[in-house]
Amino acid sequence: ATSPVGVWTNVADRVAVITGSDPDRRNALTLPLSEALATAVADCQSNQDVHAVVITGAPPAFCAGADLTALGAAKEEGLRRIYAGFLAVANCTLPTVSAVNGAAVGAGLNLALATDVRLVGPKARFDARFLQLGLHPGGGMTWMLQRAIGPSAARASVLFGQIFDADAAVANGLALAKHDDVVSAAVRLCAAPAAAPRELVLATKASMRSTASLGHPAARGASDIDLHAAALTTELTPQVASMASPEFAARLEAMRAKISTR
Repeated sequence: ATSPVGVWTNVADRVAVITGSDPDRRNALTLPLSEALATAVADCQSNQDVHAVVITGAPPAFCAGADLTALGAAKEEGLRRIYAGFLAVANCTLPTVSAVNGAAVGAGLNLALATDVRLVGPKARFDARFLQLGLHPGGGMTWMLQRAIGPSAARASVLFGQIFDADAAVANGLALAKHDDVVSAAVRLCAAPAAAPRELVLATKASMRSTASLGHPAARGASDIDLHAAALTTELTPQVASMASPEFAARLEAMRAKISTR
């Protein structure tokens, strides 16, 4: 049976599993889905019974990126609304794990990068795809990806269109490990924060964020949320400009036609 459209949260043993579901669109981040994801994350943060969060997608995909129809009409404010969901994950004060069960494309790659740890299932695929759409990367992807896997592998992904399957993702440090049942593995990984005092978990993650950029000459005391915001702002103007290009319009139309014939 096809999963219903929406964002679903299941809490058990102090671990919340948040599932984005829009199977016909491969769980693409529509505005409603992005807003629902942001709400789900906020609910977890305010729920004293949640100590860690797992993010996944309804099979067979993880997240196919921003909804192309919404993206085509969106300008700066629209982009920020589309990004609100994965930014809520990036800014989440609780430990987060993405259970990447299928394709993570474009903003879906951003969603995976927004978590503290990524685990992959056998069918995981990480595909930046912005360049192939005639679209400048957005959401802080260039910063997040280079920070996660280093400049060479990140540039192979963004500039050269390299797609990382599950094994390549683990080999390049994009994912921690590969599991047949990736959601169950992610829940098991959350056992430590689930068993620890919640305030200690929150404080420890906060400290890791504060110290992550210590010693980096460009940081000057900025938190990773500040640096991510700066990266997003840096990318926003060229991304908006790329949306006005005929190349993007043509590729968007071709992608819509391809989707409509599936």
